[in-house]
Amino acid sequence: MIIEFRCEREHARRWMCRATLSIDGRDVPVQIVWTATAEQRPAGLDALFELERMVLRRGKQGGADRLKIIPEPTQARTGAADVIVDFTRNPRHPDCSARLYLRPFFNGAAGENAALTAILAGDLPVIEIVNELDGSVLDRGHPSGEIAAGLSGALETVMARTLTMVTAILSGRPRILPQIARPAGDGMRRRPGEYVVRGLAVSIAKEIYRLCCYAPHWHVGWRHNGSAGVWETGDLSGPGWNVLADPGHRFYADPFPITWQGRTFVFFEDLDHRVGKGVISAIEFGDAGPVGEVVPVLEEPWHLSYPFLIEDGGELWMIPESSTHGDVALYRCVRFPDKWERHATLLSGLELADATITRHNGTNYLFGAWRDGTGGYSDSLAIFYAEHLLGPWLPHASNPVLIDRASARPAGNFVTINERLWRPVQDCADGYGAGLGLAEVVELSPTTFRQIVRHSLRPGPAWPGRKLHTLNRCGRLEVIDGSRVQPKVQAFASQSPSAGFAGERTQRAGTRASSAGTSGRPMN
Repeated sequence: MIIEFRCEREHARRWMCRATLSIDGRDVPVQIVWTATAEQRPAGLDALFELERMVLRRGKQGGADRLKIIPEPTQARTGAADVIVDFTRNPRHPDCSARLYLRPFFNGAAGENAALTAILAGDLPVIEIVNELDGSVLDRGHPSGEIAAGLSGALETVMARTLTMVTAILSGRPRILPQIARPAGDGMRRRPGEYVVRGLAVSIAKEIYRLCCYAPHWHVGWRHNGSAGVWETGDLSGPGWNVLADPGHRFYADPFPITWQGRTFVFFEDLDHRVGKGVISAIEFGDAGPVGEVVPVLEEPWHLSYPFLIEDGGELWMIPESSTHGDVALYRCVRFPDKWERHATLLSGLELADATITRHNGTNYLFGAWRDGTGGYSDSLAIFYAEHLLGPWLPHASNPVLIDRASARPAGNFVTINERLWRPVQDCADGYGAGLGLAEVVELSPTTFRQIVRHSLRPGPAWPGRKLHTLNRCGRLEVIDGSRVQPKVQAFASQSPSAGFAGERTQRAGTRASSAGTSGRPMN
């Protein structure tokens, strides 16, 4: 198979320049045909991109950078293409002999200007890949921009996820088309220069914020609830939420409660801002709340978070997120709660965040936020299935089964209510960790998947702040997490990690604020 990219010569960018495209582990040749410019870009766009490269990326190259010299290999055509991917707005030639002619659309329009228009209108576009030979939509997705720096970073993110979708189509895997509404946009609300200036101002403000505060600073909320909880009410109402106090220079996130051997513990990510690497810690809970102190239970040379817990074969297991290490590892509890040993590697050679398992119709399904090395971390859902916990784990027929920043990334344990399967999802439409969705899984098999988000949860009077991205329950104990401002000058070092839980609620309400995004992978 030969793939042909059609791109505008006058607006050649680094992401276009490739000799092959990796499809299911095979390097398929790519030839590039440079065409005439269909429409001009906004004046000064490349100069603004260069300014962003120097200021926002400290001189590091990015996919949206202009190609000053077109490499020779991209100019030579090796033969008639089997597949054409047309990134322009130029009309398709009537004598085209390719068996597949793909054209990406951004909020319903083709070409780079359409993507830029959506970004400048204030949001990343919904991407659709259309087969122009019959007009059918083959894939649809909505990317997340949590690591996109400026206008050029947003464009690079959009095109990276476009290539993810093209690759999935060319793999031959069946695609699942979600119903995703296009963002409401009315054209370019800002000129590119205004957008870039605003982006630089925001970047400077974030740097100042990081100098003064620990960011992002997540915290765990808990409450005992003997009546209907979040899953039944669809909101955060009910008994007031308490906050698990932390030492200030460390944050707590991704709480997972469990009762084992007659004792209840909450396991969570414990990240020291001074080190920038997470470990897994735990604290015991009794009828009145936390008991004793926070205890570290698992540490690796790499970052750990999202300590998913599962009982199987009479033993307790943990799958902490280790996407930075490139695998999904299973740990066995040797001594509860503080001794765990690595037992097996369930999946390797991939970035999969927040692995969460459910058993449905006799089969185990592992959900995770998948990343193919480019684009955001929160918009692509991959599913794997196995008969047994130890595997072998096989990929779902349509991976990635969903590209949607508002409903892809896992946010806690699955829940079955009245024989209906539900999953909490991270809603990153307004930024990483901005809210939660409660999604009903209406179809799930090794070849199918469909979910419907029934409820949307946002921080508010019941849970102040701007972030909310994990929800779990064990018996009467409900846990969530969120973020707040944590000044670096405040003396927290002497505060006991287990002190002041009830009184923390007032303090939390008085310090509500947003946490700035990170320059790399979002810390859970």
